[in-house]
Amino acid sequence: MSKKGLGRGFADLIPTDDFDEEFDLTIEEDKEVSTLKELPLEKVEPDPEQPRKDFDKEALGALADSIREQGVLQPIVVTKNGAKYRIVAGERRWRAAKIAKLKTIPAIVRTVDGQNRLELEIIENAQREDLNGIELATAYAKLKAQFNLTVEEIAKRIGKSVASVKNTMRLLDLPERAKKVMREQRLSEGVMRPLITVKEEIIEEVLPKIVDEGWSVRQVERYVKQQKKPSSEKAIKTNAVMKKEDSLSEKYHARVRINEKRISFTFKTQKELNNWIKDLENSH
Repeated sequence: MSKKGLGRGFADLIPTDDFDEEFDLTIEEDKEVSTLKELPLEKVEPDPEQPRKDFDKEALGALADSIREQGVLQPIVVTKNGAKYRIVAGERRWRAAKIAKLKTIPAIVRTVDGQNRLELEIIENAQREDLNGIELATAYAKLKAQFNLTVEEIAKRIGKSVASVKNTMRLLDLPERAKKVMREQRLSEGVMRPLITVKEEIIEEVLPKIVDEGWSVRQVERYVKQQKKPSSEKAIKTNAVMKKEDSLSEKYHARVRINEKRISFTFKTQKELNNWIKDLENSH
């Protein structure tokens, strides 16, 4: 999956027809309801309800060149539609194959019943509590790309908020290595989410700290925030200082920040502040 910028529309963040098998938890289910065939190109047709209508001509040309040299490496997905086969996923590959003047294209053929069953199985999978964020994001993306479900529809079927589904799907914008580490190390969605909008070199710096030192969400957020500051304002805190902040925050039930020669306490309510002052006075 290619990395896309967050400045584009949300739909652009989600792959439309390519899924990395390493992260696709539905591969085995797909095999059970599908048949792999080599289909004549003229018997394949696009889905008129496919939301994606515009295809970049330059990108299609580049893909066509690749297909001429290596063939279609990943089958498209289709269902039988009368005498023809309707594309479920892979219209871009189909269009590029036509440009490359191929006669046939490898395709995973699903029955309508199989398509419905697979959709239900993906939804059931996505409701599991043991899924890693990347696995869950892949399931959501597959529902969006291969079943034409909107984010709102996915959220309703999964039983989660739209914001939750969107945030999870944005994990797919992480670099490939970060997604691999997240999946293998079972890192939480919360600890990885602050990395979505930062440069890849910063992600490479912080990943070992998350894995080896067990950094919390708060530590990752602070590190990323510091890195985003202009270099003249940077004062990167050591891990020891951040741990001390966390320790004091827990002890005094307040947000504690240590900056050079200054320490600050921020309380949620006036009552908590007054109680802290009282305890401080009584300790002397």
